[in-house]
Amino acid sequence: MNFLFPLFAVLIWSINAIVSKMSADAIDPAAISFYRWLLALITLTPFVLPGAWRNRRQIAAQWWKLLILGLLGMVLYQSLAYYAAHSVTALFMGILNALIPLLTVLISLLVLRLAPTLGILLGSILSFAGLVWLVSQGSPQQLLMHGLGKGELMMFAASTSYALYGVLTKRWAIPLPNWQSLYVQIIFGVLMLTPGFLAASDVSLNLHNIPLVLFAGIPASIIAPFLWIQGVQRMGANTATIFMNLAPIFTAIIAVLFLHESLHSYHYIGGGVTLFGVLLAQRLRTPLIRSKAQVTPSA
Repeated sequence: MNFLFPLFAVLIWSINAIVSKMSADAIDPAAISFYRWLLALITLTPFVLPGAWRNRRQIAAQWWKLLILGLLGMVLYQSLAYYAAHSVTALFMGILNALIPLLTVLISLLVLRLAPTLGILLGSILSFAGLVWLVSQGSPQQLLMHGLGKGELMMFAASTSYALYGVLTKRWAIPLPNWQSLYVQIIFGVLMLTPGFLAASDVSLNLHNIPLVLFAGIPASIIAPFLWIQGVQRMGANTATIFMNLAPIFTAIIAVLFLHESLHSYHYIGGGVTLFGVLLAQRLRTPLIRSKAQVTPSA
């Protein structure tokens, strides 16, 4: 039953892609970004603040790393997604989110000096081809003529930001419990989101957008991370990450049923090729460059 933890985490995050799309017509992106993390902060404070206060010296020593992680994970990733939702479909958002594991691997090649594999090479080529087909709606020549739209660029930047967040989290290995680290990142996130919130023209809450804020602030920001952490601890990071490939499938089903978005052939082809590339990068681990010990014949 351990598989239920990452499965339900991915399901909640998939629903959150739909919530992000719905928020485009209901609330200012700066407002939902701020309200979401403020709500998460208020909810976590009674449970996490005492422990964080006891570890305040470690937090003070790591504050700049926690600030950068808050910028990448709470500010850039979420805010860019909310802005992108004004011009891209929930289906597209789901597929771009599924690209995060591959982007994480590619960034790890540079930051963590991860050894390149045949899977990474072939998977990157396939995923790129799939994304070109998807973004161009099956007409790559049109993409060459008109280029990427602002929404597509924002979603790609959002996914890249979150991939870098994951890589830096692993590299720095901040000596704090997961929830205390997340809590401090959220504090920095709320502080950085405040200027945009204050500058927004309309930040009012109403019966239409309050449910969106509640879902983004509690299930997507607290419950899903809790389930994901449990899944990683019980199954291992490599196995749990595979469940992320279900995100575009869940998102597509929900988007068609509730947002009445249409599935076209380019979604199947482009999305399918992209996901196959991600899986290939994860599973095909043949070294791209063999070490001397592997190629030198024995005496």
